[in-house]
Amino acid sequence: MSRFGKLVFSIAALIVFASAATVRADTITISGVNSGQASTATVVCEFNSQTNTFTFTITNTSAVTQPGSTSTITGIGFDLPPLGNASASGLNGFTGSQAPSLSSNFDFSDADLGNVPADFDNVVLDFGFTTGPGGNFNGGSVNDGLLPGESASFIVSGAAFTGFTESQICNAIFVRFQNVPVAGSDVGITGVPEPSSILLLGSALVGLGGYARRRLKTRS
Repeated sequence: MSRFGKLVFSIAALIVFASAATVRADTITISGVNSGQASTATVVCEFNSQTNTFTFTITNTSAVTQPGSTSTITGIGFDLPPLGNASASGLNGFTGSQAPSLSSNFDFSDADLGNVPADFDNVVLDFGFTTGPGGNFNGGSVNDGLLPGESASFIVSGAAFTGFTESQICNAIFVRFQNVPVAGSDVGITGVPEPSSILLLGSALVGLGGYARRRLKTRS
């Protein structure tokens, strides 16, 4: 094999390795539709399409500036595309659980989770994690939720994930905040997704492309 052929082969191998080593997680931001920075969170999502398993970690990043307010996360729900569903309980057949946590206690349900407040009347949650009795997204227990600075991890699996991408699932999230300054309660939705896998792979390809061009110029 010529030196040029070896160089091309080496670059191709490095690209494959970079792709395999890339972090395959999406990080998204959540912001309250009425309260803005008073109700915020970040969510790191990962989806295994081979096992139809979705894992995510949510961190309450709310900026609480009013005494007596806590901006506690008390409900986390997902409405997979397309928005809404003919059935009141949405897509069914999911199972889920929360990783052990000292700061929060959420229960999983893929039954009818009730209405999503803040004028999201067309939303039908397919599954979710709620606090307090009743398993209702519009309810919630501040004592069992996530305070600012706290994180919790969750796992959900089910054949109904088939055909969905990691980005679609992660951006289908709705987060309920309670004890929010001024508003009392609010619903947070996704901001701009930050796919770390695309960023890392893009950086690797740019670097490899520059390396190849320098080697070719040296030989010419």
